[in-house]
Amino acid sequence: MTSTPRTLALILAVLAAAAPPAFSQEPPTIEISKSDRIDIALGAISGPDGEAVASVLRNDLELSGWFKIAPAGKAALSAGGSSSGGGLNGVVTDAAGRTVLSESYSGSARERAHRFADAIVETITGKKGMASSKIAFVATRSGKKEIYTADYDGKGVSQITRDNSISVSPALSPDGSRLAYTGYQSGYADIYEINLRSGARERIVKFPGTNSGAAYSPDGRRIACSVSKDGNPELYVGSRRLTKTRGVESSPTWSPDGGEIIYSSDDRGTPQLYRISANGGSGRPLSTGHSYCTEPNWSPDGSKVAFSVRGGGGFLVAVLDLSSGQTRTLGAGEDPVWGPNSRHILFSHGGSLHMLDSVTGSRTRILGDLGKITEPTWSR
Repeated sequence: MTSTPRTLALILAVLAAAAPPAFSQEPPTIEISKSDRIDIALGAISGPDGEAVASVLRNDLELSGWFKIAPAGKAALSAGGSSSGGGLNGVVTDAAGRTVLSESYSGSARERAHRFADAIVETITGKKGMASSKIAFVATRSGKKEIYTADYDGKGVSQITRDNSISVSPALSPDGSRLAYTGYQSGYADIYEINLRSGARERIVKFPGTNSGAAYSPDGRRIACSVSKDGNPELYVGSRRLTKTRGVESSPTWSPDGGEIIYSSDDRGTPQLYRISANGGSGRPLSTGHSYCTEPNWSPDGSKVAFSVRGGGGFLVAVLDLSSGQTRTLGAGEDPVWGPNSRHILFSHGGSLHMLDSVTGSRTRILGDLGKITEPTWSR
């Protein structure tokens, strides 16, 4: 694998703790650039559902952006194993035959494959995997706006709400066990929460007026949202009011440490992005270089914010680097949300759901044919 002047200087050493004591030799070192992928061969996964597991694993590794599936004998790494009885024993070896990962995974065939893929990503690159995460979104397949969930790759779609009214603005808790959304069952916009394991539902924000746009804090214990009981929509965290402006505040998104919130407000005319303490205070405008900014989403690593901007006769996905202050647009789309790896972005475009690799620029349509799909959210 060749390097370039733009080499990312990632030295990918496999942790010795990931290998059994019998394989404690010097771990392999792989140097990659931003555009390179690590060659990995997929060996056989034996067992009655081994073929299904291998298929999911292949897709997971390719979508991760870190790996390229290569023929055996021409790859730096090789993955294989055995799958039976609801368990998967996954093994990764290097070109010298040394074991760099050997672990067991339980769950359905898809769950086992996802967990193995995440372990490969995390062991080899040191970065968080995304394969085991869940997504939720709004779709109009039934003729109404309802909430659906799926695996991160668009498989395993499940309809969550059947309110037969308007169900929008879904937000998954960081661990994916709960979902908050805005529903109009009472005739007004209130925020409901569904326990995705038990199916129990509760109306959790029901102030007079409009209650919308819930966002879970990183620890899953608090919810920020937009509430209009004071007149114009203001930001609240629980019963605490954060903002006091003449504009409309919406789309709160939390910093990874839970200490700050970025949101959209039109207090100065067109919607712009602002940053505020989660305890309240004055919102500070963020310079983005764009005059119309909505739907911000803070990356889990805290380094950047994805958002929608108006341009080109529609909407574009943009990313603001919080350290440099530089903004770049990544193409047509809206409602962007970061994956748990702070690399991939999920967004809606043309009624479908797409995934964007913000490093390589690769775009993948992962879901369509459910009417119009909008407002994705992603567990972390």
